Amino acid sequence: MKRLISLPIAMLFSLLVSGQPKYEFRAVWIATVDNIDWPSRGNYNTALQKEEFISQLNMHQRNGMNAIVMQVRPACDAFFPSDYEPWSEWLTGKQGKAPVPFYDPLEFMINETHKRGMEFHAWCNPYRAVFRANRSSIASNHVSRVHPDWVITYGDTKYLDPGNKQVQLYVVSVIRDMLRRYDIDAIHFDDYFYPYRIAGKEFPDNASYAKYGAGMDRETWRRSNVDSVILMLSRAIHEEKKTCKFGVSPFGVWRNLSQDSLGSNTNAGQTNYDDLYADILLWLKKGWIDYVVPQLYWEFEQKNAPFGVLLDWWSKHSYGRPCYIGLGYYRAGSNIYWRDKSQLPRQLTAIRNTPDIGGEVYFSSTSFQRNPYGWNDTLREHFYNYPALIAPMPWIDSVKPSPPVLKIADTRDSLIFYFESGKPADTLRGFAVYKTMGNFPMDSTGSIHLDSERVFLFIPNGNEPKLVFTVASLLQHKNERYFVTAISKTNNESEPIPLYPVTVSAP
Repeated sequence: MKRLISLPIAMLFSLLVSGQPKYEFRAVWIATVDNIDWPSRGNYNTALQKEEFISQLNMHQRNGMNAIVMQVRPACDAFFPSDYEPWSEWLTGKQGKAPVPFYDPLEFMINETHKRGMEFHAWCNPYRAVFRANRSSIASNHVSRVHPDWVITYGDTKYLDPGNKQVQLYVVSVIRDMLRRYDIDAIHFDDYFYPYRIAGKEFPDNASYAKYGAGMDRETWRRSNVDSVILMLSRAIHEEKKTCKFGVSPFGVWRNLSQDSLGSNTNAGQTNYDDLYADILLWLKKGWIDYVVPQLYWEFEQKNAPFGVLLDWWSKHSYGRPCYIGLGYYRAGSNIYWRDKSQLPRQLTAIRNTPDIGGEVYFSSTSFQRNPYGWNDTLREHFYNYPALIAPMPWIDSVKPSPPVLKIADTRDSLIFYFESGKPADTLRGFAVYKTMGNFPMDSTGSIHLDSERVFLFIPNGNEPKLVFTVASLLQHKNERYFVTAISKTNNESEPIPLYPVTVSAP
């Protein structure tokens, strides 16, 4: 006789997941500046730092995230050994001091992230040099000491001068060096280009403007400086590692409608274009960046920059590049609107109902440890209770991997499927398992069509990726069918192969 093998009942849950997409970027920012998220303040112990990172990573994996955005260069310093910049003070307590016992935090974090099938985006601040001019630890080989003429003090922070051509080349060199040595999935820049304005104080860049201004008005010249470094970075990133993405997370308002007919119907006091000199729309139009994450940390009810207004505006101004929304998870409880437990779920629902928005990134990591208003549970049990793939970027890579190879081990009570790459040349992130009651849809050629099917299970390509089927009732699961695909490191998907039902001879 034959017996049918099926998944355990516990894995066959059915919750309210209408509209859950197949592709969705789900990420968390992990900030290291001032020990916001990692490592915790005063934790300079290598083993405990690793424990902390793994604990946060596991929490985010349980919550359904498929990427992290990890700050590795917060202030012209490094969370990795570098010939360009000193070890970060937020890693060891003193800038320039290496970890003891020694380890490479960046290599460690990338490995742990990839083991879980998640993308690692290396978050860098382009120009911040000294976080607190009067209190920060500054090593002798820090750029502010080696090249003091490159540095401008504004408020209590020191910045590399964006108008200095040598500074632009220096920033690009640091990123090139990182990409040559680490398996990074994306380089990610935040919103700090020219600094946010301080009332009554002008950014003191007279010297570089006099030298390089070339007759432009100062605002146009400043924007051209930021444009230049973005273009140089874009070229360098794709030269060093063709498959590496380049993303920017700007302030949530490009320009107000009162300033520009293309602007949003907002009344923001500062904007990307006019105050940070970051012309995000130009970079998107030109294809200089691969994705954008506007920081929409406001509530729906915010008067000057309402969440819904800006969500709609960004959906119409991403120019074919993926747009993910930066969400203010840390805002929980901060005002009457963020004390409404429905605020975040309403934002997520609005994101999914808005065209051309591909996911979200949450600020910041340790905010999740409090599980405010049960939002972690809301993600796990409702919005993210099925895994999502990250949409591929065909302008970076469109090559599908080969279908996976299956090896089967049969025991008395289970059937174990081991997944392998179909070709040695394929570099895989993992394997996507699909489930349906009955047959999957087919296209006109008779091929199985999975483009609109959500993923049932994602299996990272780690040590012996496998799936265990257990003996279950024929009647209860007789209509279930399973297929599996291989997912490349660049998120391209192979053709599917059938996985279930299978039959084996009884012992």
